[in-house]
Formats: sequence, structure tokens, C-alpha cells
Amino acid sequence: MAFTLVRRKAVAAHERGSLPAGPLAAVLTVALLAALTAAVAWGSTSIPPGEVGSVVWRRLSGEAPRPGTDDLIVWQLRVPRALLAALVGAGLGVIGTAVQALVRNPLADPYLLGISNGASLGAVTAIVLGLGAGGALGLSGAAFVGALATFALVWAVARRGGGFAPLRLVLAGVAIGQFLSGFTSYLVLQAGDEQQTHSVLFWLMGSLSGATWDLLAVPAVAVPVALLWLQARARGLNALLMGDETAAGLGIDVTRLRRELFAVTSVLTGVLVAVSGAIAFVALMVPHVCRLVVGGDHRRLLPVSALFGALLLVVVDIVCRTAMDTQELPVGVVTSLLGAPALLYLLDRRLGGGS
Repeated sequence: MAFTLVRRKAVAAHERGSLPAGPLAAVLTVALLAALTAAVAWGSTSIPPGEVGSVVWRRLSGEAPRPGTDDLIVWQLRVPRALLAALVGAGLGVIGTAVQALVRNPLADPYLLGISNGASLGAVTAIVLGLGAGGALGLSGAAFVGALATFALVWAVARRGGGFAPLRLVLAGVAIGQFLSGFTSYLVLQAGDEQQTHSVLFWLMGSLSGATWDLLAVPAVAVPVALLWLQARARGLNALLMGDETAAGLGIDVTRLRRELFAVTSVLTGVLVAVSGAIAFVALMVPHVCRLVVGGDHRRLLPVSALFGALLLVVVDIVCRTAMDTQELPVGVVTSLLGAPALLYLLDRRLGGGS
């Protein structure tokens, strides 16, 4: 009887105050398409949306591109960048949602597990030591190796002594992440010249300027696959939020699910940091906003978080490219300026409402 009451209360908490996810997802999809069009059309050289559509249609239909700069700007530069922004934003939204369920902490994000720090260290090492001669792909590879190495280290420390406790995982991630962050700062100081230092700092604050069609391949596969995998385990994610005993009573293998969640979120974090650098606050803020709108049921929360994260980062990237005439702003700077006040407002609203 007590178990049934706990389950009913948890379900009610998931449903309370939620809007229909279907219409909201449709609105977000339309808004995302509009933002992608604006991202390709706007910039130092503005291109009419009709011409953008014409260039994209000719490319997709296999027609020969028209001579001129519009095709180069639209197809080779801006379309890959806009798509990369959407993929990274969607991935960060999904990761944030999964990590918060993994550790049952609404303030959790990939930085809490140290994975972002490991990816950053790998990329900075490649830049400072001149190992990124392969260009953006070489830099991404170094970041991905750093993320996987950090994942293995955090996992080994968290599993030390047997068992799998969320608190031990968080403490291991925070400690190792701070150590790697300090080592990264040391490497930045060892950069050989001012231009190299600027490149490292710009990458650490997040950047989508290196987007190419080749760079899109891995995140274009990783983000949808991770979303589908997590969506298939939405029931388990809901159960984790009720507590381990309740989740186990519902037939969930809690230890196995947490292990799989940690592996998936770590790999996806490595992929995203490898192609975009360290972008703060998106993975932390997006689930909060979406949870207020659609509730805590992960069957609705995951796809809405992916769409909202994609929309948010596409809009942020437009601001980064167009806010200043002489230079481009790092993406992480804008997300921090937006994310910190938004998070404070959400926390004030949540605490003020007694939730």
C-alpha cells in the first residue's frame, strides 16, 4: 500500500503543471527551422532567405552550384556551422537532463563529472605541444581522447571498494575535474606565443567557428543515437528520481542503469566538447526551463530539452557572430551571461514557490 502511494505521488509530481509536449515540440521545431534560416542568412555578408533556400535546394538536389560567393558562404561556411550549433545544443540539453537524473541533483551538468575538463585538457595539450597539425579533426580527436581517459579515471575511482554510489561518483568527478582544470591552466601559461594563447582561451570558452561538413559526421550520429537510447529508458530515469529502493521495486536494475548512463553521457560529452569546446550553462539551464514547462516525465522532457537546447545555441551563435563588427564572441561567454541570471531566476522562483 505504501509503495503504491509513493508511486502515485511520484507520477503526480511528473505531471503537475505540465503543458502538452506534442504542440510544444511542433512550435520549437518551427522556431528552430526559422533560427537555422536566420543563422545562414545573417552575418557580415547578409544573404536573402530566398537565396539561402535556393542554394540549399540546388545542393540537396544534386544540381551544379551557381558561380559566386553566395554558394561558398551558404553551403561551405554557414550551413555546417548552423547545423553544428543545433547538434551541440541538442546534445547538451539531453546530457544535462540525463546527468541530473543520474545523480539526482538538479544542479548537475557534465562539468560535475569532470568529463568536460578532460576533453579541454586533451585539446589544449594538442594546441600547446603542436600536436593538432591535423586541423580541426586532429584537435577534436585529442579532446575526445582526453574525455575518454577522464571517464576511465573517474569510473575507476568511483568504483573503488565496490558498489556504485552517486555521491562517490560526483566527488570523484569534481576532484579529478578540478585537478585537470589546474593542469590545463598551467599549459595555457606555457603557450609559446600570444596567438597560441588566444587560440587556447577562445577554444576553452567555446567556439563553433571550426565547423565543417567533415566535423559534423560524428555528432550527427552520436546525438540522435544517444537521444533514442535515453528515450527508450525514460521509465528508468523517472524511477531513479523516486529513489533507489522505489526504482528497484519497479523492476529497475539501478546499478546497471547508472553505469550505462555514465558511459553514454561521458562519450557524448567528449564528442560535443571535441567539436565545440567548453560551452557552459546550456546543459545546466535547458533541463530546468523545460522541466518547468512540460514537467519531469522524461518521456516528454528529453525530446523537448533536445529541441530547446538546439534552438538556444543556434540563437546564441547568431548573437556571437553579429554582436560585434570587428571580432566574434566566444559562445561560452554569451551562454554564461544568459545562463547565470536565468538560473538565479529559476532558483528564486522554485524556492519562492516552496518546490
